[in-house]
Amino acid sequence: MALWPRGAFSVPIAGRGLLCIVENPPVSELFPEAADPLGQNPTGGGMIPPRPDFDRPVYCLLGLPLDAIDGAGALVRIRSAAATRQRCFATTPNLNFLIASQRDAAFRDAVIASDLSLADGMPLVWMARLLGIPLPERVAGSSLFESLRGDVAHPPLSVYFFGGPQGVATEAGRRLNQEGKGLRCVGCHYPGFGSIEEMSTDAVIAQINASGADFLVVALGARKGQAWIVRNLPRLAVPVVSHLGAVVNFVGGCVSRAPRWMQAIGLEWLWRIKEEPSLWRRYGSDGLAVLPLFFTCILPMAWHRRKQRRKRDALACNIERTNDGKTVVLRLSGVFLAGGLARLRQELKEIADMPTDLRLDLAATEDVDSAFVALVQLLHGYRERRGLPFALSGARGSAARVFRWCGAKFLLAA
Repeated sequence: MALWPRGAFSVPIAGRGLLCIVENPPVSELFPEAADPLGQNPTGGGMIPPRPDFDRPVYCLLGLPLDAIDGAGALVRIRSAAATRQRCFATTPNLNFLIASQRDAAFRDAVIASDLSLADGMPLVWMARLLGIPLPERVAGSSLFESLRGDVAHPPLSVYFFGGPQGVATEAGRRLNQEGKGLRCVGCHYPGFGSIEEMSTDAVIAQINASGADFLVVALGARKGQAWIVRNLPRLAVPVVSHLGAVVNFVGGCVSRAPRWMQAIGLEWLWRIKEEPSLWRRYGSDGLAVLPLFFTCILPMAWHRRKQRRKRDALACNIERTNDGKTVVLRLSGVFLAGGLARLRQELKEIADMPTDLRLDLAATEDVDSAFVALVQLLHGYRERRGLPFALSGARGSAARVFRWCGAKFLLAA
């Protein structure tokens, strides 16, 4: 007589006996009593998407928002989200993300929808520092996962793997549970090579939700994975969600990670090519694609920033809000730079959910920086996802140029 449902396997957990992990089981076998450990409907309850955190230390680099946070701070955010079961959609952009976002607006918008955006690529860190964006370090998704994996000072977090090569997630779960440290696997699913729609059925979402996982690791390829997450976030009951494609391979043992010294000096990509030779084409293509952006956006913005530093303390900013019952207008005058955005952040919190038309009027705005652009990105993305109207008008001169140099020209047409 079978002890586990069809398609299941058992793995030892240190000090806890055996755990049954199911890969692609019939839902009726996995949930014979329609268990709902989170107190929500596993087929559609999910979590209410939160408003953007307008207090985030976020900056815009070539169209993508990046949080100025180190690895330790990111771990605190993830653990806090898991403990309180508050949504944390974490994205780890690298150079490939940045280049893909130039050509694919939907992919760019998926990154903007993130609650936490961490620079997982030294080229992004180097460009950010040239622009004065205070990224403290590269924060690789794989490093975050390894830190959680080896942490024995906190209660273990439960993880669910979705995607990866066939059988690799199974092995990754077996290894995690055999270690019995900071992460334990409560399930995995191999969705194959179908469409996003085929991977988003009620049965699939129900299986993920009923696992009670704290952390959902998606591994479908960057574009497909981000699109799958954005499509299904409203139905998912897992608090921490991230696309970490390489993590499943690393934990499953089919690919080894670069030595720490190579990670530290930004040469992990060379090791990845050794492990996966086909990657050289992607790395080469991305490297060539970023060169024009460096000369047309990064260098002009770096030069402009030098001028901004000279007038940072000399110019003030003012915000005027009007509401005629149909349209809320924020008229921004003066200079809006990273150190002087407290009033703007508060205004955005107050108007983000207003059902009326919303317009930011920049006709009297003399200059802005990447921190200002990032806040507008968050507002625009949130309003768009909720189907609420938003418009940006009047940007000219330095303000308009900064939007273009930040890769956010699309906002000028909003």
